[in-house]
Amino acid sequence: MSTHAKRERLLLADLLEAAGPEAPTLCDGWTCRDLAAHVVVRERRPDAAGGLVLGVLKARLDKAMAEYTAKPYEELIQLIRTGPPRLSPYALKQIDEAANAVEFYVHAEDVRRAQPDWSPRELDPVFSDALWSRLEKLARLTGRRSPVGLVLRRPNGQTAVAHKGAPVVTVTGEPGELTLFCFGRQASAAVTLDGQKDAVAALTVAALGI
Repeated sequence: MSTHAKRERLLLADLLEAAGPEAPTLCDGWTCRDLAAHVVVRERRPDAAGGLVLGVLKARLDKAMAEYTAKPYEELIQLIRTGPPRLSPYALKQIDEAANAVEFYVHAEDVRRAQPDWSPRELDPVFSDALWSRLEKLARLTGRRSPVGLVLRRPNGQTAVAHKGAPVVTVTGEPGELTLFCFGRQASAAVTLDGQKDAVAALTVAALGI
């Protein structure tokens, strides 16, 4: 496993363990147990994980989720820590980094920011750049349902267009915060929004994300 994905994986496991199975997350309706089961199903049940994007597999996904949420919470945490099976595509370093660095970062923040005593996490510059690089590639996908034009901007001035249209809202923040915003966590992302008032209001409740 590569550096960023491995670190975020272990951090996510630690946060889930510390919060406990019934603690809330930023994922609507999901407890930490639900989130842990989701992570495990995604890595270990590719036959069911396709239900995340394909409606025809939704019943299979629901069944797999029910099976894993019924497992002991400690077992789910250990499965996350140990990583995917050896023959899983996620066991390949390049795929792990591409698919999991952002996934685990977002879910770690789902756990952290749902707790009443959470505090901002300062990301190292290398990881911030990695998140920005990934966000540039995913911007159009995550912003496709934006009701307004959407431009993402780092404090250093780098920009990415997530959605073309008018009026335009520019969202400024560090790469980690912009990532959370674009993955549907607008209310919990530390960003500033510049644009017409009604456009900003519409964007803050839009169904962004993959």
